[in-house]
Amino acid sequence: MFGKIISACVSILPKKLQDIYYKYEEQMTYAIFGGLTTFISIVTKLLFFLAVPGEPAWENAVVVAFSWICAVTFAFFTNKKYVFKEETHGAKEFMRVFLSFYGSRAATFAMEEAIFLICCDWLGMNKVIITFVSQVLIFIANYVLAKLFVFKKKEQE
Repeated sequence: MFGKIISACVSILPKKLQDIYYKYEEQMTYAIFGGLTTFISIVTKLLFFLAVPGEPAWENAVVVAFSWICAVTFAFFTNKKYVFKEETHGAKEFMRVFLSFYGSRAATFAMEEAIFLICCDWLGMNKVIITFVSQVLIFIANYVLAKLFVFKKKEQE
């Protein structure tokens, strides 16, 4: 479904823009799906923050964890299929990719938890602003980890 939507959008672009898209297709599709993943993460957090104002600090961690699970699950399948076009053959290979993806995202999850702990809980900074700032940092770190460790091409292994 997503692939057809992207193809349809690209096909209506002028030829020069199509050429740029195809030259940087991986980065462009990562930006698209990364944007959607970020949107899922932000919306799930903000819905909780707006629904439960003034919650205890420990609930921030629960909200971030729930948001992370929703976003990472979406990101895994879209990155695997549309961005890095990773084809897995058999359960063992699928689990290797699945676990390495979730492992790399766990590292950036820890980074996000630290950002919220320090900025919101300890320094009292605005949760909405920190949500957006942290997403930029997480977005970049996730691409680098996925490219270098999770969806590396077979000849690189």
